[in-house]
Amino acid sequence: MPSVTQTLAAGVAGGLIASLAMDLFQKAAAPAFGQGGSNDDPATVKAADSAKALVGATPVTQKHREKAGVLVHYATGAALGAGYALAVRRWPAVGTGFGLAFGLATATVLDDAVVPAMGWGPSPVDTPPATHAYGLASHAVFGLALEGTRRAAAAL
Repeated sequence: MPSVTQTLAAGVAGGLIASLAMDLFQKAAAPAFGQGGSNDDPATVKAADSAKALVGATPVTQKHREKAGVLVHYATGAALGAGYALAVRRWPAVGTGFGLAFGLATATVLDDAVVPAMGWGPSPVDTPPATHAYGLASHAVFGLALEGTRRAAAAL
């Protein structure tokens, strides 16, 4: 069995690669799900604003909003990947469906609970079905890429 450090490294690598895979999927699939551009900041940018407010700083400047959102997306992916890898190490059933169950659970918890609770996006009942489907598909890609990368990294 890999060490805890190796497990964490595999999880972080998996989370980063999975975040990239999710980004690429979203760019390619957005039109198919009717996800055109919005003038509203994405939840990741709003989360960056909240993080800055937590430490008493001003909101992210317009110049840095996109970069801050990307940072939040990848940091969240890395953290989820680390937690996932540790969970799979202890409870292998967490990896059910080659990470698909984890990806779908992540979509449900983040998109339908955390984002609305933090005021970063609408409640699930106010979100169009196509947007739910887009979120679920995006996080399915995340889960599959996370598990594939975790397994590959753990085998090194």
